[in-house]
Amino acid sequence: MDLKPEQKGVAPGPFKRTVLVDCKGVPMPKETVEHWDRIWAFQARPDDLLICTYPKAGTTWIQEIVDMIQNGGDAQKCARAPTDKRIPYLELCLPKPLSSGLEDAEAMPSPRTIKSHFSVQLLPPSFWEQNCKMIYVARNIKDNAVSYFHFHLMNKGMPEIGPWDQFLQDFIAGKVAYGSWFDHVRGWWKAKDRHPILYLFYEDMKKDPAQEIQKVAKFLGLELSESVLSKIVQHTSFESMKANPMANYSTVPSSILDHTVSPFMRKGIVGDWKEHFTVAQNEQFDDIYAQKMRDTSLTFQTQL
Repeated sequence: MDLKPEQKGVAPGPFKRTVLVDCKGVPMPKETVEHWDRIWAFQARPDDLLICTYPKAGTTWIQEIVDMIQNGGDAQKCARAPTDKRIPYLELCLPKPLSSGLEDAEAMPSPRTIKSHFSVQLLPPSFWEQNCKMIYVARNIKDNAVSYFHFHLMNKGMPEIGPWDQFLQDFIAGKVAYGSWFDHVRGWWKAKDRHPILYLFYEDMKKDPAQEIQKVAKFLGLELSESVLSKIVQHTSFESMKANPMANYSTVPSSILDHTVSPFMRKGIVGDWKEHFTVAQNEQFDDIYAQKMRDTSLTFQTQL
């Protein structure tokens, strides 16, 4: 894949790219680690709902689905604010005067829905202690890697990256923000046996959105009529969300998220990895994948 100069990880403008530092064995943005004591001490409430994913695994999609379910399919109520204000991103620490996700979450009245990308070992202990309900979405590793690569290109706060082939090696090795995809999806898969966690798959959500939305509603203890379900399916389709300024991150300044490099909502399909992986990369990837996932019951679809 030929990259334009601006796609080689160099960000113009004043917003500084982060660097990664170790946090309990996981590479994390240094701004998050600088506030680690406060994040780790975060006080979850028993009626909190946590949405968690590895980055670029359908996070914004499930956030919009949950908000629509909680608001009875009323799209006007879901247009009250951008996604990150409706559902704070717990560990996001931005330079002043921008607010942090932690502050937004702490100031929010109950019941709260909170977003995180933490692996299980980084999640503040109060979420486990309060037995909070959690929704986890996992996406097949190949599409996840491609989406994360494009996100690094357009997000001027993400670390510097090289071209695709270099990024892919770093991604496989877990040398990216939030660490190893393998550890992340497997850690949450195991945790669901001990905690109230609804574990969803991006590919299932694409294949049968109505069925997966009903699963979420049931998990939240809510009933959806056919008409409300139909509204939610339509409102949370990729096309609708890409055009929705309250969900597509177009309200974030272009000095931070540059949609001209790559839109935040790019394709939203299963199988786009085929446009990026060479035959050799795919073979190497499949070998590593088979080795790392050999002792888990987790299975993924890489095409529909």
